[in-house]
Amino acid sequence: MALDLLPPSMFKAIDLLPDAKTPVTLFTRHSIREVVKGQGLAGYDLQLTNEGRDLAEAWGSYLIDHTDRVIQHCISSPIQRCVDTAALMIRGADAQTIEPNTHHIEIIEQGLLVEPGSFVLDIKQAGPYFQKQGALGFINSFVNNALPGMKHPIHGVVDVLELIYNTHPNNSYGLSLAVSHDTILAAILAVISGKHIVTREDWPKMMEGLFVWFEGDVFLESKLKWIWRGEVNELSIREFQQLEN
Repeated sequence: MALDLLPPSMFKAIDLLPDAKTPVTLFTRHSIREVVKGQGLAGYDLQLTNEGRDLAEAWGSYLIDHTDRVIQHCISSPIQRCVDTAALMIRGADAQTIEPNTHHIEIIEQGLLVEPGSFVLDIKQAGPYFQKQGALGFINSFVNNALPGMKHPIHGVVDVLELIYNTHPNNSYGLSLAVSHDTILAAILAVISGKHIVTREDWPKMMEGLFVWFEGDVFLESKLKWIWRGEVNELSIREFQQLEN
């Protein structure tokens, strides 16, 4: 069964979701991809495996069947494995409820969901550190604001959160998808949680993500709520942004 490969935290998250009338966004890593060869840096040419394709479709179907929600919007990293994950999740959702317009949901590619774009301002400055430190070391350096060519971590995270706020469904029973990469999710989770150390255990698995929603009609005055690995958390966007100063 394809869902046997889904990180168990995602099943727990469904039990913690707010009332179905509260729209949520699933901000997720892509599904299972081909294995990296060599030094362990995942190139953007790596595609989903057959297992990964089946998992994405099954997860999309399960989400609709178990949350009383309907996919209303979708954004994605432009990288093919992310776009494919989104498309397959939508296809799985369609198999459960053929909602008007579901088949016409456009997967809107967003540069803020890929690097360079999210946090990297100058790839020539930042790139060598990624090559030298690897993904885990690089993200640890980033969350401690220790890299050239990068946004301040809070500034970078606020940019991505504002994108999610602006593409968040407004209707009751709404679900939005935002498909991205492990480094971006790992960094955001660390920064919004106030962590300065990211371990391998913290690292998001393939097809693992956080459910997010907002309370408030203006982004900078809103409260962010999120579910990650069995816990519901919240923070004030205004107070969070002020930590950058």
